Amino acid sequence: MAKIVKTIVITGKGTNCEMEMAHACRLAGSDVVDIVNISELLYGEKRLADYHFLNLPGGFLDGDDLGSAKAGAHRIMHARVAVTGEPLYEQFSRFIQDGKLILGVCNGFQLMVKLGILPGLKGEYFKQTTTLTFNDSGRFEDRWVYLKVNDRSPCIYTKGIRGAYLPVRHGEGKFITKNDTIMKQLHRKNLVAVQYCGSGYSEPTMEYPLNPNGAYDAVAGICDETGRLFGLMPHPEAYTHRTNHPRWTREDLPEEGMGLAIFKNAVNFIRNGNF
Repeated sequence: MAKIVKTIVITGKGTNCEMEMAHACRLAGSDVVDIVNISELLYGEKRLADYHFLNLPGGFLDGDDLGSAKAGAHRIMHARVAVTGEPLYEQFSRFIQDGKLILGVCNGFQLMVKLGILPGLKGEYFKQTTTLTFNDSGRFEDRWVYLKVNDRSPCIYTKGIRGAYLPVRHGEGKFITKNDTIMKQLHRKNLVAVQYCGSGYSEPTMEYPLNPNGAYDAVAGICDETGRLFGLMPHPEAYTHRTNHPRWTREDLPEEGMGLAIFKNAVNFIRNGNF
């Protein structure tokens, strides 16, 4: 019997893409999709343990004070749940240990790296080794980009996807690592799941604006070694239908937008009982 898929989308404190992300999860076939304010977790009204798929949407978490998602990461690491007194991060830790799925997009990706959930090398979560910093252009980038998918990556979200065309909307999307050793490990373990590239989904590029932020090695998104935790700067939830495409009136496009495949892969992985 197929598993019922329960999805939680976290919102609040400046998040603004929760509706689109929840819609993408519904279109992908999730049976339950709850949009939950972070305060509901802190007051104990909702628990991560009741879900299979955690979505961290884009936005301007805490106004990007202290840097994008940094204040949000501190909240999760140090705030306690009112009714139990447990640190909130312990719910995230158990969620990961239980083999469940986490997807972070844009601000959600920033939150994952600043929590140390990604890349989680050697299973060492909550230890920050990478970050996302200010775009080389020195300005907010709002454009569509091409992504090359690493078909050797363990990332379950990108299975069967050759490439994608998705929008970016960020001021702090430049991916960097603590040192060269970390970057080499990411490549050796194929944890760099998607990279910025040209229109033919060919080689990754550092050329602006194809690489909109100057990310090292054109990194647009990474996963952990299990492939179950994935974060990326471009917005897959913003392209789930042909009418989302900027040239939909001028091109013959498939009905389903390219971003939806990422959510379908996650939902199908859960439904098939892969954890």
